Amino acid sequence: MGKFQQDAEQLLKELGGKENIAAVTHCVTRMRFVLNDDSKANVPAIEDLSSVKGTFTNAGQFQVIIGNEVPDFYNDFSAVSGIEGVSKEASKAAAKQNQNIAQRLIGVLAEIFTPLLPAIIVGGLMLGFRNFLEGVPLEMLGGQTITQSSVFWNGVNGFLWLPCEAIFHFLPVGITWSITRKMGTTQILGIVLGITLVSPQLLNAYAVNGTSAADIAKNWTWDFGFFTIEKIGYQAQVIPAMLAGFMLVYLERFFRKHIPEAVSMIFVPLFSLLPTILAAHMILGPIGWQIGSGISYVVNAGLSSSFSWLFSLVFGGLYAPLVITGLHHTTLAIDSQLVADFGSTNLWPMIMLSNIAQGTAVLAVYFQHRGNKKEEQISVPATISAYLGVTEPAMFGINLKYVYPFVAAMVGSAIGGMLITITNTRALGIGVGGLPGFLSFKIENYPMVFISMLVTMVITFVMTFVFRKVKVLNKLEPQLDESGFAMATAGGPAVSVTHPAEGASVSDNAPGVVTKEDIFAPVEGEVIAIGQVSDPVFSQKMMGDGFAVKPKAQEIYAPVHGKVMSIFETKHAIGIKTPGGAEVLVHMGLDTVELKGAPFEVLVKVGDTVTPDTLLSLMNLEEVLAAGKKTDVVVAFTNTEKIAGFTLNKTGEIAQQTKIGEVEVME
Repeated sequence: MGKFQQDAEQLLKELGGKENIAAVTHCVTRMRFVLNDDSKANVPAIEDLSSVKGTFTNAGQFQVIIGNEVPDFYNDFSAVSGIEGVSKEASKAAAKQNQNIAQRLIGVLAEIFTPLLPAIIVGGLMLGFRNFLEGVPLEMLGGQTITQSSVFWNGVNGFLWLPCEAIFHFLPVGITWSITRKMGTTQILGIVLGITLVSPQLLNAYAVNGTSAADIAKNWTWDFGFFTIEKIGYQAQVIPAMLAGFMLVYLERFFRKHIPEAVSMIFVPLFSLLPTILAAHMILGPIGWQIGSGISYVVNAGLSSSFSWLFSLVFGGLYAPLVITGLHHTTLAIDSQLVADFGSTNLWPMIMLSNIAQGTAVLAVYFQHRGNKKEEQISVPATISAYLGVTEPAMFGINLKYVYPFVAAMVGSAIGGMLITITNTRALGIGVGGLPGFLSFKIENYPMVFISMLVTMVITFVMTFVFRKVKVLNKLEPQLDESGFAMATAGGPAVSVTHPAEGASVSDNAPGVVTKEDIFAPVEGEVIAIGQVSDPVFSQKMMGDGFAVKPKAQEIYAPVHGKVMSIFETKHAIGIKTPGGAEVLVHMGLDTVELKGAPFEVLVKVGDTVTPDTLLSLMNLEEVLAAGKKTDVVVAFTNTEKIAGFTLNKTGEIAQQTKIGEVEVME
């Protein structure tokens, strides 16, 4: 009888039986199931299993978090179920079959725009700063703007237009590149196609409305004798670039199948690129422009009409649920089109306030559960990250678990969104979707931006306390006394909340001797809290507490003194046990199990004794990035039942082998 046979049998039952499982595989920490009917999975019962640390659904896969012993669990599950595992690629293919068309389209849209977000966000901040420099008369300067009174700042303002133009005017280049990258075709062709949409030879899209038809016909056309094509640019246009990008992808796929390999290097790019460029300027561009303008017009009209209060109330309240479904990625394209058409967006301000509301709801829960040290390790960084525009740790780590803070955030976001919309407070572009978001507005709008933020935060904070007492919205917490705080259990001290994803309640009276052990940076780079990792399994601490490093070097060292206990077959993860008993997972890259070990060279073997001076592995960062994966090196303490606490003393840029924290281990 295998170690996990009993849990494996129960898991099979709670998943709806063998007939409900379309595919199963596993990675270093989790079982990945593709279910025929997700509704048959009994999630509470699954999370009650002793070997399960949590569950998570993503991209059509139902994932069950096991931990370091997932290979053994997988073997026992295969034995009791009679189901043979499939490759990761086959599992993902099956997962896509489990998604409807809308889910697939949303997934594609998300993967196209996500790589562009860093540039779009920083571009929005720079536009806001330029607006302050050139558009705000100051009394101390005699009513002049900073650029009018200072040669230096006038130069700074002019210089900053260089990256702003590159980000927003040349956005089609990023879109066409991202499409070819996501679809696995030739990325340089995507870049070339994007450049042909924004070339200086073309009439700039921003100048089209001010140019007469006669002038365009005379000066801005290619004349082929029996037909002409207008030389119109598509600066900042989203849909024309997307249509052209997908046409290029499918033409390249078609010709790669039908052109002999010996001449494919010449004729596949030629027959793919030239027809796409021609179609982009004759058909796809004009049609896409009209579609994009139509969408932005409808959204802008709805948010500017006499019913704007209703539109904004609904959108502000429902944006957070959109994040759960992934539909929120569609707003990126709409926001970009609004900025292109109207010079500003009235959609993004509501998104900014929704993020602030999620952070405030977690802050309220922190005050309600103060003293719960283990939950504070999630709630404090989750609040900070939400206030800085990243809401997933807040939503999935706290708010959705308890439900009532999530609903309170929806109410606060709805009212704040309505307020900022009916006052016609528009953003110059997409910026940081949290408290720093005010930088994306004109300075004369700052008072209303700050008022809307304050209203959102106050309403959310208050409603979190109110909704906590509504039983239908609160099913996970202990019984509350009249003051709204947890009552003591009979015959014992007050207990903290038990979280299914964490698997244990927290007590200040835990028995046993606690050993402190030093933790070191495994690689040179930027140290971040684990709540900032983009993989929810790590950021929600389903695998335990820890930290991550965004590496600048390929050399990965041991973060602790200890012994190597496991090396995953795809070489991307190594397990180490410390003398004090902490089980430490060193996970190199995110989702790098799919790379089958290619970018990694492991330099240790199971049973080796290691120190922070021991080189564990080499990770080819360029190869990982080229595969579309993130290089974050995550260090997690996976035997959470023995971890009394973890303190991360240093973050930011740091050298490898530098002491950055301590872990407390109970014997």
